[in-house]
Amino acid sequence: MDMINLAALQQATISTDPFPYTVVPDFLSADALAAANADYPAITSAANHALDDLSYGPAFARLISELESDDFARVLGDRFDMSLQGLPTTITVRKFCERTDGNIHTDHKSKIITVLVYFNENWSHSEGQLRMLRSNRSLDDYVAEVPPLGGTLLAFKRTPHSWHGHSRFVGERRMLQLNYLDRSPLAVVAQRISRTGTHFAKNVLGLR
Repeated sequence: MDMINLAALQQATISTDPFPYTVVPDFLSADALAAANADYPAITSAANHALDDLSYGPAFARLISELESDDFARVLGDRFDMSLQGLPTTITVRKFCERTDGNIHTDHKSKIITVLVYFNENWSHSEGQLRMLRSNRSLDDYVAEVPPLGGTLLAFKRTPHSWHGHSRFVGERRMLQLNYLDRSPLAVVAQRISRTGTHFAKNVLGLR
């Protein structure tokens, strides 16, 4: 693999409290991060953008190819004791965060594993750090807090109690999200509708 560090993923600790997750700080090397950022999609709005709707350079395309590979699915699946190879996937990319982002949620039920890869070269803010939560009642009831620092991978298993969220942050927060979905033919459609509905509720209806 040219861009991603599978060995770091293989060696990373899997935490199970309050749900299965892992954090891999050195998943992208400094060189790979710089190359990906140089070819990062030209995004101007604060939303998750479907990969098919974006234009980007060759280094970012290489990263996508490696994340979609059977090798990555196999290693990630082994870490979570499940088979991910052959499952449908979706990828979205974000560049900016807005005040309505970060609400506590568990991800759509069609998702099996969520993978987040961060691209900010540095992160000096206390806000915008993703928290693994014990419940949906408070952002302060967390077991881990992950800054969106470039090169870091965060992956977790979706469960009915896989609550996560972050404090309000407005600004540049570069992130790629890869989801492995269940085998239902409607899984991709269902989670895209869910994502669209969430964006509508936040930005049109003013809901949090």
